[in-house]
Amino acid sequence: MGRRVRVRAPATVSNLNCGFDVLGFALNEPYDIVEVELTRSRSVEIEAITGCETLSTDPGKNVVGAVLTALSSAAGRESGFRVRIEKGIKPGSGIGSSAASSAAAALAGNLLLDNIFSVSELVRFAMAGERLASGTAHADNVAPALYGGITLVRSYEPLDIVQLHVPGALFCVIIHPEMEIRTSVARSLLDPHVPLATAVRQWGNVGGLVAGFYREDYNLISRSLEDFVAEPKRAALIPGFRELKESAIKSGALGAGISGSGPSVFALCRGAAAAGAVLKSMQEVMMTAGLEFKAYLSPVSLRGAETC
Repeated sequence: MGRRVRVRAPATVSNLNCGFDVLGFALNEPYDIVEVELTRSRSVEIEAITGCETLSTDPGKNVVGAVLTALSSAAGRESGFRVRIEKGIKPGSGIGSSAASSAAAALAGNLLLDNIFSVSELVRFAMAGERLASGTAHADNVAPALYGGITLVRSYEPLDIVQLHVPGALFCVIIHPEMEIRTSVARSLLDPHVPLATAVRQWGNVGGLVAGFYREDYNLISRSLEDFVAEPKRAALIPGFRELKESAIKSGALGAGISGSGPSVFALCRGAAAAGAVLKSMQEVMMTAGLEFKAYLSPVSLRGAETC
């Protein structure tokens, strides 16, 4: 007892336009840090949360509590956990806030329990946090938050995570408007029935995007970054979304779209210089509109959750 570990887990971009609930990648920053200490209490105690005043310290209402409870139950251990959470990713930002905390908690708990679970099993535990946060146990954020790089959820039942090739010059720009969109609200806008012709176009883009990653064919990546399912329904939730997307593409982005459920908007770029130009252009759109925002520029990161 008394053993303690600190784990950092990164923000993530999910969906990548065409890959709703199945594609995602990790960023260098921002990130969450979860510090977990092993105790004899047989329960989860969230001692403190910094960086966000709205999250509950009740373990039944916090994703970290949900993850650690699921983890300890599966391990068959009687140990408990004392937790401190440092939020660097704003909840409801669309860049995997709940996923980062969930992934960090899963890795930290596993390390304290003698590393008895595989990374793929940790994804399943982290999904318990996503279920609490959004009502749906999706893995497109928690998988890259744990593995790093670009991941594909080939199947949910059984869970099958595939790590994809990351082109060396692939960079991402994120514009995060200072507002919150709850994942559950964004999901409620989607039509559960997708016309066959629309589905075929979407499947073609998913295949094209994955092929583009492996071939490092940036033109193919660009052609495949289209979303016919979620973006048409969700775009109206984000002030200035159309202007941001148009600005990014005109400035040289391979493509742009809604990160996760929004409100963050991402743009994929070839190389740091192109990403810098796209960042400047998107910032100008936000400043001209008088909208508060945060901005990030990062390569697609190969680093997932790790001790710090």
